[in-house]
Formats: sequence, structure tokens, C-alpha cells
Amino acid sequence: MIRLVFSDIKFVIVAICIFATMTLLLLIMSEYVFLEPYVVGHIPRGTELGLLLILVIALLSALVIPANVYRILVLNRSKRKMSTGLTGSVVGVVAGACSCGPVGFAVISTFGSVGAVATSFLTAYEVPLRVAAVAVLVLTYATTARSLKHECRI
Repeated sequence: MIRLVFSDIKFVIVAICIFATMTLLLLIMSEYVFLEPYVVGHIPRGTELGLLLILVIALLSALVIPANVYRILVLNRSKRKMSTGLTGSVVGVVAGACSCGPVGFAVISTFGSVGAVATSFLTAYEVPLRVAAVAVLVLTYATTARSLKHECRI
């Protein structure tokens, strides 16, 4: 699947852009990278697994999203079948950003006590949710690879 999809330079560029954007956004949202007063990166002791899971989520999304775009553009399949692969990527991204950080304050102020409970839940179960996101993305990758292998037979 990787050779088939990434033989076109457009999909390689899309994958690099997705990986870079997701990594930067997830690192900022998870408070591994700070933008003020200077651009500073900080990995607190004990959070190395969270950082690794963010990188894995970004990498898997950079593989899955271009593959699904390839299926949509090149193979012209029905949009209903395509939504499952893209849904897996979206779920992975949302779960990958679950530590909230500064976003949590917006959620709390918008939804009141329900937002506070949701934020504390997401913060407490940050690593298991990211592991679940990795599992969803791996499943999406396997499904997409199987589908491309089946649909691209000569």
C-alpha cells in the first residue's frame, strides 16, 4: 500500500504536511511546546510515553489520510465507504489531543461543571485514550491497506 500511494509526489507532500501540522498542534495543545515568550520545548519527567504516543498518532495519520484520499481520488469509490477510513483518522486526532491544556479552560467556561468533569476525565485518562487512538488508526490502516490491495488487483 505504501509504495502504491506514495509513488505520487503529491501524496508524499500531503503526508509530510499532515505529520508536521498534527505534531506541532498536538505538542502545543499537550503543553510540550510553548510559544511565549520564546518557542520552548519541555518534556516533564514521566510524560515521555505521552510524547511518544503523540508522534505515533501523527505518523499513523500521515499514512492513513493520504491513503484514503488516494482511494477517493484515484479509485472513485462511493463516499459512504470512504467515511470509515476518514472517521478513524478524526477519532485518532481528537483522542490524541485529549490532554486539553489551555483548551480545557475554554471547555470549562463554555460548558460549566459538565466541561470541568469532561476535562478532568480527559486529563486523567490521557494515555489510555491515546493508546486507543493508536489502535483505531492501526485498524484503519489495516482496513485501508486490505481495501487497496483488493481494489487495485490487475
